[in-house]
Amino acid sequence: MEALQELIDNSNLKMTTARVAILELLTQANRPLCYEDIKAKLKMDKATFYRNILKFEEESIINSFESNDKKRYYEMHKTPHAHFICSSCSKIECIKEQNIQLPGYTVENIIIKGICPACRN
Repeated sequence: MEALQELIDNSNLKMTTARVAILELLTQANRPLCYEDIKAKLKMDKATFYRNILKFEEESIINSFESNDKKRYYEMHKTPHAHFICSSCSKIECIKEQNIQLPGYTVENIIIKGICPACRN
């Protein structure tokens, strides 16, 4: 909670119950979450959710990307890393490999698509 308080204090945002709830969920998640994932765990109307998500993105607190299923997925802003999206089951995994470098470019997100081991078997 203290880290979230500091994160919000360092932004241009006010601390609200909705913001804390969303950030706590994203901080504890081990993968990017879509609206439906978050809605299943938090009681919050859609407008409040998206209004806060937009503010978090504007303040570079979270990152987002669109997947095969046309849903937007959200995660805490971390060092740039790749995401693997299975073309068969749409499972999303964060790739922990940090040696992704493109000299002269600022990498924000890399999406790798293919077939995951579970679907390949």
